Amino acid sequence: MPRLLRPLLATIAFAAASSAFAHVSVSNAWARASVTGQQATGVFMDLRSGHDNAKLVGVKTEAAASAEIHEMSMQDNVMKMRAVQSVDLPNGQTVNLKPGSFHIMLMGLKQPLNAGDNVQLTLEVVHEDGLKESIAVTAPARALNSGNPAPKAGNSDVHPHGAHQH
Repeated sequence: MPRLLRPLLATIAFAAASSAFAHVSVSNAWARASVTGQQATGVFMDLRSGHDNAKLVGVKTEAAASAEIHEMSMQDNVMKMRAVQSVDLPNGQTVNLKPGSFHIMLMGLKQPLNAGDNVQLTLEVVHEDGLKESIAVTAPARALNSGNPAPKAGNSDVHPHGAHQH
């Protein structure tokens, strides 16, 4: 094999191995548009680990002062929201981050999020073998009552941004 061809083949092999590592897929990402004065909003999507059991362990964005993984749940007939350390992504199963359940909370929005704007996020995932994966996600903002409705989870579609339980 010619000497000049070896580095090229090594680069191609590394690129193929790197792209093959993208084991968690993201689909149906969207963010709830904010209203005047609102400093927080939710981001929702479907996640699927196609290689092994994994965990969503973090979120980064330039759109807000902080981004956290949250869970909403019904406790004593009251909907409560709290930050969680991670969300399990079982191999071969789709996990829905949706209103009224697990979701990503953006707090301290740096500017209003209008319908049609895009939010850039980086999801941090850890696989069961300890390997970490960063996934770039673009989530278009949708108005709550737009003609293109967001997926709903019962009557919990209204997100009480001021009532965080940590």
